[in-house]
Amino acid sequence: MPLFDPDAIARHRARAARQGPALFLHEEVADGLQERLEEVKRTFTAPAVVTPWPQVWEGRLPGARVLPDTEVLDLAEGAHDLAIHALSLHWHEDPVGQLVQLRRALRPDGLLMAVLFGGETLAELRAALTHAEVAVTGGLSPRVAPMGEIRELGSLLQRAGLALPVADSFTLTVSYETPFHLMRDLRAMGETNALEARLRRPTGRAVLAEAARSYAELHAGPDGRVPASFEIVTLTGWAPHESQQKPLRPGTATHSLDDALRRVQQGET
Repeated sequence: MPLFDPDAIARHRARAARQGPALFLHEEVADGLQERLEEVKRTFTAPAVVTPWPQVWEGRLPGARVLPDTEVLDLAEGAHDLAIHALSLHWHEDPVGQLVQLRRALRPDGLLMAVLFGGETLAELRAALTHAEVAVTGGLSPRVAPMGEIRELGSLLQRAGLALPVADSFTLTVSYETPFHLMRDLRAMGETNALEARLRRPTGRAVLAEAARSYAELHAGPDGRVPASFEIVTLTGWAPHESQQKPLRPGTATHSLDDALRRVQQGET
């Protein structure tokens, strides 16, 4: 059984686009990736960006090819020196497959950067909904897409055949007047429940009311506003190339780690 309902994902994004999408997280991610690229001592001339919201990337990377995050990406092999997957990998049934396609689209020593939500995202909302549904209905239904921990997500790069893999994350906390304002924003982001196993009827008012009460009781600040956490994970890797540094084979080191640590402790250089 598939994990996600792609038709529901498309409907949610289309609804958000019609009503005016809330793209502040995508803007934050795009700003952060641009800052990282400024630190890379290289000029990229053929970038590609995979995103469901192309307007976020207009004018950011000159000459960039911006394309939707379809299951099969419309990318030619070896055509790009930079490939970005911008905050939609968490909705893909086969995230490794998406990364493999990007790697194949890269030239040797090309850079891949992928950003997605991590496992701590919406922890407050998930806990409140779980409590409310159990308390009101005595049961539990799938509501929030499973999101990987950073160690698991970092391993995706190696599985996709990328060299020099790095995974890091930070948590962005956004405050809302009420939990219902958060839910409205998630709708405007196109990030509402699209799990294949979700309930196919609207959530009852009693469940939503109890979730809002629990959320506010546990997390509201002195001003009455409630926080929502978004863990942003960035995966970085390079298409393999002979010029890249490679780890030494086990047993080939000329100095032991114990000796090096001992010298540091003794103040030796």
